[in-house]
Amino acid sequence: MSEMLARTVLSVYRWAGAVAYPFIGTYVAWRAAKGKEESSRRRERYGLTSRRRPAGPLVWMHAASVGETNAVVPLIERILENDINVVLTTGTVTSAKVAEARLGRRIIHQYVPLDLKPAVSNFLDHWKPDLAIIAESEIWPMTILELGARRVPQVLVNGRLSDRSYASWKKRAFLAEALFENLAHVVAQSETDGERFASLGARPVTVSGNLKIDTTPPPANEAALTELKRQIGVRRTWAAVSTHDGEEVIAGEVHGLLKQGHPGLLTIIVPRHPERAEAIVKTLNAQGLKVARRSLEEPIQSDTDVLLGDTIGEMGLYLRLTEIAFVGRSLTAEGGQNPVEPAMLNTAVLAGVNVQNFRDTYQRLIEGGGAKLVRDRDMLAGAVNYLLKNPAVRRDMIAAGAAAVEEMRGALDRTFRALDPFIQPLMVTSRLKNGSGNPA
Repeated sequence: MSEMLARTVLSVYRWAGAVAYPFIGTYVAWRAAKGKEESSRRRERYGLTSRRRPAGPLVWMHAASVGETNAVVPLIERILENDINVVLTTGTVTSAKVAEARLGRRIIHQYVPLDLKPAVSNFLDHWKPDLAIIAESEIWPMTILELGARRVPQVLVNGRLSDRSYASWKKRAFLAEALFENLAHVVAQSETDGERFASLGARPVTVSGNLKIDTTPPPANEAALTELKRQIGVRRTWAAVSTHDGEEVIAGEVHGLLKQGHPGLLTIIVPRHPERAEAIVKTLNAQGLKVARRSLEEPIQSDTDVLLGDTIGEMGLYLRLTEIAFVGRSLTAEGGQNPVEPAMLNTAVLAGVNVQNFRDTYQRLIEGGGAKLVRDRDMLAGAVNYLLKNPAVRRDMIAAGAAAVEEMRGALDRTFRALDPFIQPLMVTSRLKNGSGNPA
């Protein structure tokens, strides 16, 4: 009965997508008007492209956004070392910029096709991938089914299921099993994630750890870093990074609470979505705070309260300006953001208690002494105040965070070993194409 129900639901999904396809242009145009799509590349969302498929074996790698893209870059580089072509798809303009900055012309970047049968079919008909690798939790029914119908192996890497996603799939276990049975392998981030995927019907499942921990720290422009440090001078700093709506208000209030006890204090706020910058500035101004916007190259003056990091791809710059970092989406929103980059870049890590999406990483950092969780604004202000007043404690937290990150490394090697049965045949094909002799 459950199998029949799954087939019925997926058939309806396929039919609805085919019906909607001719009318989806309005939606894509609206997103382009909002800056969420590149107008000149809108056709890619329909699976259409002007790029040629390169000869030889080709891997389709998909990473939804910036975090996932950064996480799979080292994995892509290993695949490229074996003379295998890679088409990388992402879903956001910012992730496309990250792909261009980090991988350039070594890969072909495309925007991921909409999960509608005509769009997915267009994409697969053109690129004909030999292997599909999906990062984290991008479960798109039509894409999975179309790859399965063409017998293209699908591997989920760095796989994770949040509490909310897992609960949702459990309610639709019949549907999860019908989709996950198409996956040739799931490489999960943690034992908990692995158990969840297995309970939903995925086979086989192995655990690798988090690929994001095996990445290098985000870079910073040295000239920009030197200039900002000059402007800041001897002032004390703390940062609230990857913030979501409401957390900028809290950061502003924390600044107000601490300013008298720490004259000259500079608060650095880096919102997760820089397009919210104007609204954030209005909010902070209403709190009586003077703001310097990085995107407008406004200088940090002696009476500047907040440096607003409203740019893309400069997290490495902002984190190098401080030794204390609160990581957002953890007080006014749920799930948390990845604390690894702050820990890599020598900051004592603070976060709210809602860090379910990075539970294992935070647990390791907390157990090692590299991170602390706070319940509310007052507790955050107290933690920042304590760390500002106690440099030895701050240095101990920084060292503990770096040590915990080092202990968690190794996911890249484990993931590549799991991919070996799928990569080896492509390496053989590549060697034969290049005339490098007997592949054995």
